Amino acid sequence: MQVLKFGGSSVAYSSSIKKICSLLKKKTKGKYVIVVSAIGNITDQLIQCGLYASKREKLLYKNILENIKIRHINIIKELFSTTYKNNLINNIKKNIDKLENFCDGIFQVKELSKRSLDEIMSFGELNSSFLISKKLKEYGLNSIYKDSRDLIITDSQFGCAQVNFKQSNNRIINFFKKVNCEYIVIPGFVGSTINHETTTLGRGGSDYTASIIASAVSADILEIWTDVSGMMTANPKIVNQAFPIKKISYEEAMELSHFGAKVIYPPTIQPAMKKNIPIQIKNTFSPSDDGTLIFIKNNINISQPVTGISGIQNMSLLTLEGSGMIGIPGYSKRLFKALSNEKINVIFITQSSSEHSITTVIHDMDSIKAKIAIDNEFKQEINQKRIEPIIIEKNLCIIAVVGDNMKNLHGTSGKMFYSLGKNSINVRAIAQGSTEKNISAVIKKEDFKKALNTLHEVFFESPPKQINLFICGIGKVGSKLLGQINKQKNYLLKKLKLQVRIIGLANSKKMYFDNHGINLLRWSEYIKKGSKMNINFFIKKVKQFNLRNSLFIDNTASTETAMVYDKFLKNGIGVITCNKIACSSNYDHYKKLKVLSRHFNSPFLFETNVGASLPVISTLNDLINSGDKINKIEAVLSGSLNFIFNHFTGNNSFLEIVKIAKLKGFTEPDPRIDLSGLDVMRKILILARECGSPLELKDVYQKHFLPKSCFNSNSLEDFYKELYKHNDYFFKIRKKAETNKKRLRFIAKYENNKALVGLKSINQNHPFFQLEGKDNMVLYYTYRYSEQPLMIKGAGAGSEITASGVFSDIIKATK
Repeated sequence: MQVLKFGGSSVAYSSSIKKICSLLKKKTKGKYVIVVSAIGNITDQLIQCGLYASKREKLLYKNILENIKIRHINIIKELFSTTYKNNLINNIKKNIDKLENFCDGIFQVKELSKRSLDEIMSFGELNSSFLISKKLKEYGLNSIYKDSRDLIITDSQFGCAQVNFKQSNNRIINFFKKVNCEYIVIPGFVGSTINHETTTLGRGGSDYTASIIASAVSADILEIWTDVSGMMTANPKIVNQAFPIKKISYEEAMELSHFGAKVIYPPTIQPAMKKNIPIQIKNTFSPSDDGTLIFIKNNINISQPVTGISGIQNMSLLTLEGSGMIGIPGYSKRLFKALSNEKINVIFITQSSSEHSITTVIHDMDSIKAKIAIDNEFKQEINQKRIEPIIIEKNLCIIAVVGDNMKNLHGTSGKMFYSLGKNSINVRAIAQGSTEKNISAVIKKEDFKKALNTLHEVFFESPPKQINLFICGIGKVGSKLLGQINKQKNYLLKKLKLQVRIIGLANSKKMYFDNHGINLLRWSEYIKKGSKMNINFFIKKVKQFNLRNSLFIDNTASTETAMVYDKFLKNGIGVITCNKIACSSNYDHYKKLKVLSRHFNSPFLFETNVGASLPVISTLNDLINSGDKINKIEAVLSGSLNFIFNHFTGNNSFLEIVKIAKLKGFTEPDPRIDLSGLDVMRKILILARECGSPLELKDVYQKHFLPKSCFNSNSLEDFYKELYKHNDYFFKIRKKAETNKKRLRFIAKYENNKALVGLKSINQNHPFFQLEGKDNMVLYYTYRYSEQPLMIKGAGAGSEITASGVFSDIIKATK
């Protein structure tokens, strides 16, 4: 028999419930107990209902109940066929009416007891489990529903009841002896007293329910299905580098859960451990992930003494001290009895060897109650000045380093406290058990995040990831890129743990390699000493190096270079390019490169193909990947043409403005590519293809603005002569737009699987009208952005900006 528990996030929506059904259907034939939490966030809403009722806020709790009803009904409508739907909706309505009547009673007496709150909170699990049992049956699985209140017997400590294991185990065993169904669905979190009063097992108690049942029936395994892929080395919301722990002992799991790891409810582990039942934590939304296996660990890994790091915030430090305590027995007993009488949980204990003081840590919310209780207990000793009134320090936290193997490796605690001290984190108290499974420290709450990251770095993070670059093209863009990498290398090493090395460099004439990394302060002299450039030999050298994390960077405008990307991708070498030729070549070749990238897990990034460093392609991909539909793209995609038309005001000839743009590095090395519209045609084609269109370059309609004679020039010099000859023609175009209070913009458009480019006169109310300098602008009209387009705007030309875009793609590729 297997016991599976599904948490609130796993049953939050109809889609996630379908995942559960599918997951269970794939299981091998056998008997399964399915323990279910309430639908995500329902328990919090139910608690709020009770509070509002006790405060006589009738409208507020009725609104919440209505929302709860609507949410359940919507899930039923999405999940079930008509055969089941009506009965289930009526059942939910009936239960909501009962709950509303119960809240009305609380409203009348103006008091919310823990007993009443347990009754209210039970609604979530009772209804979600009932719905899932019905869905499994409709799904074709032989399932029944069983109320856990008939099985789990507790005391009357409402809010966090204690289980009577003897009675509960007898009931569970007797029930499962009789039941023949393969799938038994049970609500988690709830139990009942011997008098049939509803109780709850504490927040997170559904895990506990599953463990109680697994232990009683001696299950083969207990699976906890949640929304994360197992227990993590640290809280991933605080420590970005945290990763799942594949295997962990029962004791380690208990320590981590006790000290704040919320993946599993702490009491869950004990019943399973008693019967040596392995606990597997799995991700409902990524079921193929390994998750975490909790079991008896026999192997010793001396090289990795620490299994995880955890912590609890909002703690208070209580210190009982005084010379009158020295050598006098009974102080500890009286202290902890006073706290126990107030049902205050003690998280942390330490005592000085001189017996002069005892320090405990409790939750902030219990601190005032604890002070009153302790001061009252030691009232006589305080009056006699034998001890001091209890001292409370708030706004603290506990961090804990946990691992079974810490006792097998010297220096773990030294490494922990050295790293904290080095980062100016003051330790207020320390506790370490004789088993050396846990080293805990109390620190300031404000240092919590820094401490967790510091300790994770010390115990888990490997040396920096080495990134090896092979760069073709070291002209304006390439040289700027090398400068940026050199300037940023220390930051990348420190902040991103990336060691970026340039192994190969090439221009159109020479190529140079250094297996240890090229000195970026002297690269220009080294390239002069290089061998003759040959792209095929360059590829051969890259393969020979066979370095991990290799990337090929193309900063050229070369067709020859653009057509060999496949040879890199096939060898697991990522390609980063600002060269538009490959992605605007024939569609089959473009598609082939994308397929090779996926197949060989080789990054292929070309953000700079369209908007220099602007996030044009990445934004488009994000929209599509998130399910949006692109209706239209309208864009000014040429920073060079925008610069030219913005500065063509009559003070200079058109030719002079073109030469200025080339001098500033805004145009392609050959400005004819820009002025012919070819550059913009390639860009809109790439965007169209990223939308899924199989367009070819010849399919992009172009409305030429240059005189025909300009296209017949055989050289750049001849082209310049033609521009000079037609200066009056360009002047008339500008004057016409100016007279009509319009501005000239070279616009690209993609709509209904058609792409076109051309020069247009833009009205003042159009977003493109205000574009200045070399700025680009892209407008995405989508299903989600239907009324107002998503706008991307910024500098779209210049070697510095393009280099930064390439650099950004390099960093993305490392992830």
